[in-house]
Amino acid sequence: MALYEHVFLARQDASTQQVEELTAQMTGIVEGLGGKVTKTENWGVRSLTYRMNKNRKAHFVLLNIDAPAAAIAEIERQERISEDVIRYLSVRVEELEEGPSAMMRKADRDRERDDRGGGFRGEREGGFRGDREGGFRGDRGPRRPRDEAETTDAE
Repeated sequence: MALYEHVFLARQDASTQQVEELTAQMTGIVEGLGGKVTKTENWGVRSLTYRMNKNRKAHFVLLNIDAPAAAIAEIERQERISEDVIRYLSVRVEELEEGPSAMMRKADRDRERDDRGGGFRGEREGGFRGDREGGFRGDRGPRRPRDEAETTDAE
């Protein structure tokens, strides 16, 4: 049997329970056709790069599948029929990734950073302006007094 990574996007207004039921339905199709789903990851609701069918966000779900091609064809057919699925993608791979996917590892890194208190750019290491020496003004020289600047501009 072949190995596949399958990702589908469900509408944002679908509840988490509906997404789980949809995932269970896809898993049932695979198992009914002699395959197995080795890993399921729900990546949660994420923003889309561009609008798809009037949706700006979607539930993302990854399935690692070990099944014949007929099972993938049936999953894709069911997802074309379903109104809750916005997009899907199946990719045949040489081997399935063990452990958490890259998306889950990124979420863990973000969570750890937030726990450390690095809220915005200025608080992180190597912040936007924190690494400059001598203050923010650089080599622009001394600043003129405010009242002097106003009188020279008015003349």
